Amino acid sequence: MTDAGAPAPGRRRLASLRPPREEDFSPRLRSPAVAARVGVALGVCFGLAFLTGLVSHYSQLPDPPVPVPTSPSWGYRVTQGLHVATGIAAIPLLLVKLWTVLPRLFQAMPRGVGPLAVATAERVSVALLVASAIFMLVTGLMNSTQWYPWAFSFRSTHYAVAWVAVGAIVLHVAVKLPVIRTALGADLEDTSQDRVPKTSPTRGVDQEGLSRRGLLTATWTAAGLAVLATAGATVPWLRRVSVLGVRSGDGPQGVPINRTASAAEVDPAAVGEDYRLEVVHGEQSVTLSRADLEAMEQRTEALPIACVEGWSAQGTWSGVRVRDLLDLVGAPAGAAVVVDSLQQRGAFSSTRLPGNFADDPRTLLALGLSGEPLSLDHGYPARIIAPNRPGVLQTKWVHRLEVQA
Repeated sequence: MTDAGAPAPGRRRLASLRPPREEDFSPRLRSPAVAARVGVALGVCFGLAFLTGLVSHYSQLPDPPVPVPTSPSWGYRVTQGLHVATGIAAIPLLLVKLWTVLPRLFQAMPRGVGPLAVATAERVSVALLVASAIFMLVTGLMNSTQWYPWAFSFRSTHYAVAWVAVGAIVLHVAVKLPVIRTALGADLEDTSQDRVPKTSPTRGVDQEGLSRRGLLTATWTAAGLAVLATAGATVPWLRRVSVLGVRSGDGPQGVPINRTASAAEVDPAAVGEDYRLEVVHGEQSVTLSRADLEAMEQRTEALPIACVEGWSAQGTWSGVRVRDLLDLVGAPAGAAVVVDSLQQRGAFSSTRLPGNFADDPRTLLALGLSGEPLSLDHGYPARIIAPNRPGVLQTKWVHRLEVQA
């Protein structure tokens, strides 16, 4: 039985419910000292991912103002592998960073128009930073697995949001630079910048359990393991331990396949006995069968194929130099070439091969891989393979080369 004037127990519990406040959280692990150190690692990962992402985006431009170099042949393999690896490492780093600064979400807003406006602007910028960072990492991870549950263009949207994320990071660092410098300059266990928790008037409470150093060690370990579990898609000697790698290196003729002939809707009849390659330069043109191509001088090149999803593989390709084909129609040196594919579905059925790539002696119209004729899914009857070029531009099922005047 309860007193007539006392509220029921259920009502008392309901009345005690309230949103958490900043002082409700212990500062032992959620401190500027931890947040600053995790933030530096996260910033490095985002910076590297941004720079290598710019390289990838620029490499896919049909007519870049400054030609992409053809050497080293493994350049795109390294930059795109680093792009995906730093993105993967950033995932656990971002989670820990958000956890350490979570109390700031519940910080009371100041009074007064001026301070309130400043605090609101800061929160909006932080919200933009968090949202863009999460978007970049989630969509990037989905792209690496080739899962696209959205209707927008991944490449253009990912590129645009990357600028938003980096801009928000730069603004955030500029605003918080005094706090960051002080936190990094002090000992990890220093508590001079910590909040005073509501549960105790003193700092440094709750010393049992995971230490700050232990939290950072666990964070670096998680980031390292995440990279190790996926890096085998790019680094062959890690494939046995990269249990989450999206490509194991296996595939027909020792090279993985991104898009099959069926997925690209290649007509089987078009790659049969009636297949012909057309090479065009203005009024001049030649038409070649697969047998005609095989009768030309064959070259062999060991070149990697590296895809935007981050995986790559080395292959031994054989075929005809593209420059030799262009000489058949009198194409001048340095002329770019439009490469047309038989594929009916996909964004890269027609690509542009810049002049420096077309003239490079390592650029082949490949007819074989690993000492065997190309498999259909690898681009039979003929495909482009060039050094330091994104995989999406290594056009398969080629049926036409047109020299641009």
